[in-house]
Amino acid sequence: MGHDGAGHLTVRVDEAGQARHGAADAAGAGVGAGAAALRRDAARELAIGAALLVVAGLVAMALAGFSAAYLPKALGWYALGAVLVWRALPGSHPHVRFGAANRVTLVRLGVGALLAAIVGEALPRPEPIAWAIVVIATLSAVADAFDGPLARRSGLASGFGARFDMETDAAYTLVLCALVLQFDKAGPWVLAAGLMRYAFVAAAVPWPWLNGPLAPSWRRKAVCVGQITVLIVCLGPIVSRELASALAAVTLLALAASFAVDVRALARARRPSRPFPAADGAAPGAVTAHPAGGSAGVKETR
Repeated sequence: MGHDGAGHLTVRVDEAGQARHGAADAAGAGVGAGAAALRRDAARELAIGAALLVVAGLVAMALAGFSAAYLPKALGWYALGAVLVWRALPGSHPHVRFGAANRVTLVRLGVGALLAAIVGEALPRPEPIAWAIVVIATLSAVADAFDGPLARRSGLASGFGARFDMETDAAYTLVLCALVLQFDKAGPWVLAAGLMRYAFVAAAVPWPWLNGPLAPSWRRKAVCVGQITVLIVCLGPIVSRELASALAAVTLLALAASFAVDVRALARARRPSRPFPAADGAAPGAVTAHPAGGSAGVKETR
């Protein structure tokens, strides 16, 4: 009787173990299917974006008289962004759809690629081209206000979406700086505003503490929006070189000050602090990280 009881117990344990393994396998299969669906949706969105970019690039070449290299340059910049999107998507976007918010950012990426391809082009009609850039860049900047609310309303907010938006803003700023230089609205120093973000990222290699979390900041958002807005204004043909240079210099100083504030905060955060009474469930002296991070000087939206 005892032996039979032990045998039944062993069978039940085995069945429970098999049930747990089966549930884990099913969950793993569900995650794999979700990732595959996300890949398919993202591939479709990226392909549509590339097709629209080709059409827009051909129209730009016909209207502005850009060289034959314009479209390949635009496609090259878009392809670089698409590769980075493809690599970052699976690990930080826990949804099966790419989402409307990321679609908006993808359109902005395409617009940025078209604008980046203008750098180095001969400008047979600089004034109409400058006005076209101002209008297109303004529409793209306005669209940037909608991706965050779209992501939250659709329930598709993710770390990927926030990073995608942030990196698009950073690249967009650098492109606008290069165009301000090309249209001779400021000297080469204006590129510092676009390169500062990438210098910060590079500095985090020898100094990893720069990768630490930063609390959300309206100051950071305001500086980023102000920087892009002023660069667009500088490109307006009615804005003199002197005024454009002065405006760009002011926003560059504001951006440098924003980076300095964040670097100081990160430097202070890496110093060991005195232990505090432990919160519920926390080890004595434990320090909790900020709930949301962001890169110095760059806004975080979602």
